[in-house]
Amino acid sequence: AMTATFRSLLAAGAACALLAGCVSFGSEAPPQLLTLTSSATPGAGSMASASVTDAIVVDTPTVERTLDQVRVPVQVSDSAIAYVKDAVWADKPARLFRTVLAETLAAKSGRLVLDQVETGAERSTMLSGQLQRFGYDEDRRAAIVRFDAVVRKPGSPLRKQRFEASVPVATVDAVTVGAALNQAANTVAAEVAAWTTG
Repeated sequence: AMTATFRSLLAAGAACALLAGCVSFGSEAPPQLLTLTSSATPGAGSMASASVTDAIVVDTPTVERTLDQVRVPVQVSDSAIAYVKDAVWADKPARLFRTVLAETLAAKSGRLVLDQVETGAERSTMLSGQLQRFGYDEDRRAAIVRFDAVVRKPGSPLRKQRFEASVPVATVDAVTVGAALNQAANTVAAEVAAWTTG
């Protein structure tokens, strides 16, 4: 009986060891990953074609070091930053925001929108910029998205403009702050789209 029990324990231990290789049992993994979803996307089956000169190329924004990672920053003061507990992005904010920008531009302009990776053409309209703020502000009790957009059109001078949106946050937790940032990001993306194609 003892031998059978010992064998059962060994089998259970082996199964747990195999499972541990695929699943995290520790507290390191967040309950969920946050992402951004564009509120304006092209419909299923929609197509766009254009010459290189009519296309819009959306580059991934540059960011400072505090945004070059997947945690959600909290601006505690002018010189101090914390992070929202358990709030982790599925990708870096700059890449998520670039996707929202591209989807919004494609939906609102009807033009062909490309990633810079897809084309190195210098004759396209180029949208780039810097994501200055993308997190929660303790003093304002709001989620803040601030983007300095830069547009370069062939034959035209560079244009630069700052866009900012804030959404009040009642409860500082991962889900609430994530939803507020998604709303603010979509507001900024819509304003940038109108400015870019205007």
